[in-house]
Amino acid sequence: MDEVFRALADPSRRRLLDSLNARNGQSLRELCAGLDMARQSVSKHLAVLEAAHLVTTIRRGREKLHYLDAAPINAIAERWIGRYDRQRAQALHDLRTTLEQSAMNAFVYTTYIRTTPERLWQALTDPAFTRRYWGVSFDTDWTPGSPMTWDENGRRTAHPEQVVLESEPGRRLSYTWHTFTPEWAEAAGVSPETLARLTAEGRTKVTFDLEPHGDTVRLTVVHDGFDPGSTLRDMVSEGWPALLSSMKTLLETGETLPA
Repeated sequence: MDEVFRALADPSRRRLLDSLNARNGQSLRELCAGLDMARQSVSKHLAVLEAAHLVTTIRRGREKLHYLDAAPINAIAERWIGRYDRQRAQALHDLRTTLEQSAMNAFVYTTYIRTTPERLWQALTDPAFTRRYWGVSFDTDWTPGSPMTWDENGRRTAHPEQVVLESEPGRRLSYTWHTFTPEWAEAAGVSPETLARLTAEGRTKVTFDLEPHGDTVRLTVVHDGFDPGSTLRDMVSEGWPALLSSMKTLLETGETLPA
């Protein structure tokens, strides 16, 4: 908490967050071009934001891309919002909303799990794991280009565009998101109106980056490809934090969170 407040207190660091709020996934070069700061200064500020977990990074070839991470803002809101007066609470809510809804083409979430990359990979791909914390299993061989069939308690969803995009065991996994069917919507309690909006949107994808971090693994989830004003993005912004928390709890304690 202290690191987050200290990071947000500096106007230069808030400008960096504003820049990422306008366009997520920028390189250091791109961030420097939009700000009147030396490259070294920008690097130092980004290091503070990373230490506070307000910014998370993902390597793409030789470049390191920077993304906002809403998790610390969620933690602040959950702990402190009830202790502020109305105006301060609204200001905190606005900040939280801004960070969570930034960059409509990407939802980014980072968490640290006390496990190994091999075990975490198993939790992401093995039906025995995914059914426990997600209620979903995947019928695929996990090689790039292979089709994926989603099985949710016997309700199977298949489509030619449901495919594995990248698969590096223990390091990186990426695949396209599932098709929205009437059967899925009925089981999930999604209204016909919401289903119509979902089916009108383009297909998205999700990417998992696994990185050893001491006796933990740093897991970064990037769900992107959303249309402007996406209904799905609002839904996954609620769903991913809860889902990843349940997976983390399962790996660390052997039990899942209550549904």
